[in-house]
Amino acid sequence: MGYSDTVQTARTYYNSDDADRFYATVWGGEDIHIGLYNSPDESIFDASRRTVERMASYLKLGGGERILDIGAGYGGAARFLAAKYGSHVDCLNLSEVQNQRNRDMNKDQGLADKINVIDGSFESVPAEANTYDYIWSQDAILHSGNRETVIQEVARVMKPGGEFIMTDPMQSDDCPEGVLQPVLDRIHLDTMGSPEFYRGACERNGMEELHRELMTHQLVNHYSRVRAVLKSEYDQIVANVSKDYVDRMIAGLGHWVEAGEKGYLAWGILHYRKK
Repeated sequence: MGYSDTVQTARTYYNSDDADRFYATVWGGEDIHIGLYNSPDESIFDASRRTVERMASYLKLGGGERILDIGAGYGGAARFLAAKYGSHVDCLNLSEVQNQRNRDMNKDQGLADKINVIDGSFESVPAEANTYDYIWSQDAILHSGNRETVIQEVARVMKPGGEFIMTDPMQSDDCPEGVLQPVLDRIHLDTMGSPEFYRGACERNGMEELHRELMTHQLVNHYSRVRAVLKSEYDQIVANVSKDYVDRMIAGLGHWVEAGEKGYLAWGILHYRKK
């Protein structure tokens, strides 16, 4: 299976032992995306699950709907949707290591019959046109160097009247040129999307915006919280994750926090409907 350079870079990273151990044990395990925090010292797991709950509240779920989660990570959102609503979820994800954890957790939680885990890229979704009622994505599309292609694929495989809900770490619409280089270097990207980019890309592909809830302060909260845990539990963490990886993660998260506090980044829930 061929992948673009940026997607292959992300695949290699998330398949690494260090990344797998870090995201499975520190970041939250079930949900490896930005959380919604009620307090600065809240558990990463609880805050991350709250994002899933908030996103699901915008959808009309009652069981039987087909959902595609693109960039599904360990599949926490899929298990939530399947367990609470009875949804049938396909998890499309590029990391074979994450996908195996996903399958194992689905089996352990008795949800394997409702969740299908697919090795692949959201730049070329292995599905027929007009297949899904909902497309779901959390903090994944930034890893594509062809984000317009990803949105085209979302529109292609979603049924008319279907809905696309996503989050993504983005640059702000008025971000000055060049200021995000430390962030981009850390995640091996040349660019990031923005709220206006996603609005425009969705409109160009036959979708209308239903709702936009920007909560960039939660990006700052989340990366600050993960960084604090890495520092406070440093000795225990480096027993399982390499010291070099942890040190680079602490430095990289600092760049994210600084850029977010300066207003250079954006994050939130974006919600669209296919016309």
